[in-house]
Amino acid sequence: MNQVFVKVKKAFPIIGVVATVLFIVLLFAFKDKLNQMALTAVKAQAGAEITTSASVFVDSAFNYSKNGLSYEITFLEFGATGCSTCRQMETVMEEVKKQYPEVVKVVFLNILKPENQAMMKYFGVAAIPTQILLTKEGKEIFRHSGYIPIDQLLTEINRRRE
Repeated sequence: MNQVFVKVKKAFPIIGVVATVLFIVLLFAFKDKLNQMALTAVKAQAGAEITTSASVFVDSAFNYSKNGLSYEITFLEFGATGCSTCRQMETVMEEVKKQYPEVVKVVFLNILKPENQAMMKYFGVAAIPTQILLTKEGKEIFRHSGYIPIDQLLTEINRRRE
C-alpha cells in the first residue's frame, strides 16, 4: 500500500501541471465567449439612466455627421494610469494621433475616474486596456481588449475608413 501511495504522490505534480495547462488552453479557446459574457454583464449594470445619458454624450461628442467635426473615426482607449499594459498603449495612442491628426480623434478614458464610469458601463468594458473604434456617426465598429500593436490598430483603422 505504501508503494501505491508513493506512486500517486509522485504523479500528483504531473497531474496538476496537466490540469493547469488544460485550463489555460480552455481559457484561450473560449476567450471571445468569456469576453462577450463579461461585456453583457457590465452593460447590464448600466441601467436606463446611464445608458440614456451616455448615449446622448456619445452622439453629441462623437457623431461628427451631426456636430460638424471632420474626424472619420473615434479611437476610445479605456485604461488606468497605474496599469502597465495601459502605459504601453500610450505610445500607440500617440502614434495614431501623429499619423491621423485630422482623421482619428483619440480619447483616453481613465476608468478609475468617477466621470468615466458611465462610459465604461455603457460600452461594457470589463477588462483594461480596451480599445474601441467608432464610426463618424458614433457607432462601434471594432473592439479589442489588451495591448494591440500599432500595426494591427492601423490596419483596423484603414480597413474601416470611408
